[in-house]
Amino acid sequence: MEFEYLEIERVSKLTKKEFINNYYKPQKPVVITNQIEDWPAFEKWNLNYIRSLAGDKMVPLYDSRKTDYTKKVNEPDFTMTMAEYIDILEQGPTDLRIFLYNLMKDVPSLKSDMNWPDLGLHLIKSLPLVFFGGADARVFMHYDIDFPNIFHIHFDGTKQCVLVDPKETPYMYRLPYSWICHEEIDFDQPDFNRFPALQKVKPYKTILNHGEMLYMPEGWWHYMKYLSPGFSLSLRSLSGRPSNLFKGFMNVAVIRYYDNWMRKRKGQAWLDYKDEEAVRRTNSIIK
Repeated sequence: MEFEYLEIERVSKLTKKEFINNYYKPQKPVVITNQIEDWPAFEKWNLNYIRSLAGDKMVPLYDSRKTDYTKKVNEPDFTMTMAEYIDILEQGPTDLRIFLYNLMKDVPSLKSDMNWPDLGLHLIKSLPLVFFGGADARVFMHYDIDFPNIFHIHFDGTKQCVLVDPKETPYMYRLPYSWICHEEIDFDQPDFNRFPALQKVKPYKTILNHGEMLYMPEGWWHYMKYLSPGFSLSLRSLSGRPSNLFKGFMNVAVIRYYDNWMRKRKGQAWLDYKDEEAVRRTNSIIK
């Protein structure tokens, strides 16, 4: 079975006023086309170009394995050079992906290929993060720990993006002390018998093509699947809502450290407890 998806609105180039009034203030996601055609990156950025500039850089790689209690949060599964990784991407389907990598810190010349979107957000210029993946690589359903507003710009390929309104978090089987859902949920083919509360969720879906920019508001869940090899640039700002700013601070400063401490103290039993508790809490809502 599949979800009944809603479509994310798609609009051509926006002004600052249009973006703030129509999308930022109501916290509504949108795909913006024709917004970065004046960037050198629009013409230049593809996998071969990245290989030519960053081929010798060691990059962190993640696969699709379920969370391992022996690993630190966001600890990579592998490392290799960017050139070796791009070779793998071009050879065929792979679940290896780059996640939350500040490539411009290692290759500062890439900054001259882009501009910072002037749409009214105070973007954090020290954190232009990139994400890479091969055909069928997937990024688990989650929301960002710090509740940022995000401009997610895709390059060299196509990528499926699924978003869920934070208002539907009670039905998302969120793990306690975490910002991810139960990892055994397949958001392409959800098991509504095992996870019945998902039937109440109305996710949004879109396909990002080269040069298109997705705005993801604060706290929105997102699941990404690469339909072909490619990469994305993620630009973020702090939360503009005091309640989300506080929740983000607590996640970063307190909750993630408690979760790591419990993982070290109880090992796999802690992860098993979180899985079971996510199912118990969520299913109790719909009984």
